[in-house]
Amino acid sequence: MNLWKLVTTLFLSFILFSFQPASAIMPPTKTTILVFGDSLSAAYGIPVEKGWVNLLQEKLGENFHVANASISGETTSGGLNRLLPSLSAIKPHYVIIELGANDGLQGKSVKEIQANLEQMIKLATAESVKVILLGIRLPPNYGASYTEQFDKIYKDLAEQYKLPFVPFLLEGVATDFNLMQADGLHPTAEAQPKILEHLWPILEPVLVDVLKK
Repeated sequence: MNLWKLVTTLFLSFILFSFQPASAIMPPTKTTILVFGDSLSAAYGIPVEKGWVNLLQEKLGENFHVANASISGETTSGGLNRLLPSLSAIKPHYVIIELGANDGLQGKSVKEIQANLEQMIKLATAESVKVILLGIRLPPNYGASYTEQFDKIYKDLAEQYKLPFVPFLLEGVATDFNLMQADGLHPTAEAQPKILEHLWPILEPVLVDVLKK
């Protein structure tokens, strides 16, 4: 290629690039929220589109992307193993951590549960991802001492790391027989809007700047 052809090619390339739509050069980005939980967030036993996570996506609209990496049966140790790869793949701005119920139902050590959750919080914050923590409560038949220590895990971590925090995901739902599935552990499709309504007062202030755009 001689000098004149090179100059002509570069000039035409510049003209074509200059008139590309902005979206082709720099695709619009969305605020991404990663929901990282167990069956309570994975819409166990109901259509996925009726789960509170999908309802959250509908409520937030097109400026947000809500990625659900929740797995039924997940524990805090399993979540800890999965979190960093999930953060790397999804690159969220926020992560909603909802784990611990299965650990509690299995009677695992409170110290182990807390250590796993704390490590997840540290991993997320190290990646500049803002953490929102959702707590869960165990049935009373697990004993007052264990259930009190279990509840305290979430409160202590939220205070220590100054996290937006919901003490009990199923507040107002778990005690209503009509809103729970036959197993008594998982909420029905009808309960999902109530779950989101319960979460919204915590989520909205965190996302307020983005919601105004």
